[in-house]
Amino acid sequence: MAHMTSPAPTVGFDLDMTLIDSRPGIQACYRALSARTGTYIDCDLVITRLGPPLEEELANWFPAEEVAAVADLYREMYPVHAITGTPAMPGAREAIAAVRAAGGRALVVTAKWEPNAKMHLEHLGIEADAVVGDLWAEQKAQALREYGASVYVGDHTGDVRGARTADAYSVAVTTGPCDAAELRAAGADVVLTDLTEFPAWLESYRRP
Repeated sequence: MAHMTSPAPTVGFDLDMTLIDSRPGIQACYRALSARTGTYIDCDLVITRLGPPLEEELANWFPAEEVAAVADLYREMYPVHAITGTPAMPGAREAIAAVRAAGGRALVVTAKWEPNAKMHLEHLGIEADAVVGDLWAEQKAQALREYGASVYVGDHTGDVRGARTADAYSVAVTTGPCDAAELRAAGADVVLTDLTEFPAWLESYRRP
């Protein structure tokens, strides 16, 4: 058996723009929502700033008192419009497999509504040990602590804040709306171009 300087890791992953390229599916769902509600939504703009909770985005297009009801409608429409058109990010499956190969557990912690998050993973055949939804930024630390995650991988400064709040090592990827400089400024411990670089990083992290 290989010598190991650190125990098998529990690694948390964000979902949107980290494990999955959710832009096409979310764009399709917002288009359908716009048609259904008769409300103009700039769907091209929406997908440039994915990460924060749905309600925060909807507040840009709908009056405050309608946001909760429209969010429910969006979540209900989501499986029809957003799942099949959403691909895995390059290296996503391999990143999860690398954690498993190290004897660790892979956890998905996302701001997305949990049933829809699970549907994405099932559709893509990505198996996580646990999926926790409805947590954003610092709130993500709740799940990371609960599952004992020592590493959290995400694409947004909110993910970096979540990792730091949980005292987890923050691995950032530049596949989402935040560039390397923003992620570093937020306190990311390491910035990778995308998840294809993750298995080699994990190997070096575990054998300092």
